[in-house]
Amino acid sequence: MTTLLPLRNDPVLEGLFHQANDIILGKPQALRLAMTCLLSSGHLLIEDLPGMGKTTLAHLLATLMGLDYQRIQFTSDLLPADVIGVSVYDRNTEQFHFQPGPIFAQLLLADEINRATPKTQSALLEAMEERQVTAEGETRPLPQPFFVIATQNPAHQVGTFPLPESQLDRFLMRITLGYPDAATERLLLRGQGGRARLTNLQPVANRADLERWKQASQQVFVSDALLDYVQALLGASREIREVYGLSPRAGLGLLASARAWAWLLGREKVLPEDIQAVWPSVAGHRLGAGAEGDVHADQILRSVAVP
Repeated sequence: MTTLLPLRNDPVLEGLFHQANDIILGKPQALRLAMTCLLSSGHLLIEDLPGMGKTTLAHLLATLMGLDYQRIQFTSDLLPADVIGVSVYDRNTEQFHFQPGPIFAQLLLADEINRATPKTQSALLEAMEERQVTAEGETRPLPQPFFVIATQNPAHQVGTFPLPESQLDRFLMRITLGYPDAATERLLLRGQGGRARLTNLQPVANRADLERWKQASQQVFVSDALLDYVQALLGASREIREVYGLSPRAGLGLLASARAWAWLLGREKVLPEDIQAVWPSVAGHRLGAGAEGDVHADQILRSVAVP
């Protein structure tokens, strides 16, 4: 089974990763990327077949970090009001009172987001970018911190609606979990790991820990040569005729992710390999659907010289 990568010397962070790896078996890379995304204040898209542990991963992160957690099962008949909330008439006061929807949480799991119609998917757009929602003419702030972890089934499955480019761009990262290796699957079959162990799980960190990690990770040094490398990658993405190139928002997200990745590995400056480690997850979903985007991201990474 795959072993842990080296971690920054922080007892709380180490405890969080050790517990996470005891439940999401054999996926330390996916866990590291997911944590990198949260430390970069980004939203995470997990795309994979049903039954791979996508929902378990989202629930696990919320529990270990002590975040208020809500889950929405996206279906074709889900309405925007089911996500944001709705005003309800109170006979006693003869007034309408707003009842907040499940989006008013610190970590929102949008389960199988591409099974909902585009109209309902779009209910998340303002929330993911501005950390607020507008309902019935009034703007309401969301809790802080606010993260969206969305799971998505492969687009070829029946009953799915593809996410528009504008929404995909609001996800900082897209990751996959994939099938477990033989040794890991044997452990799962023996009852080790998996969702059943979430029942007795207790928070390891709190909001103060998360803020401390976020601030520290974004102070990691980036040299001018590394900025040249990032710009070269962005420029190469804009030369592909079949797709739109990466936006400045994607470039900022790439830099923030590389800083968080380097910090988690105990470094105080970003190296080229840190950018390369997060590049596929940051760029792939922005360069095309599914495997097409991953191919473009890989080609760009191979074509741009490392400083």
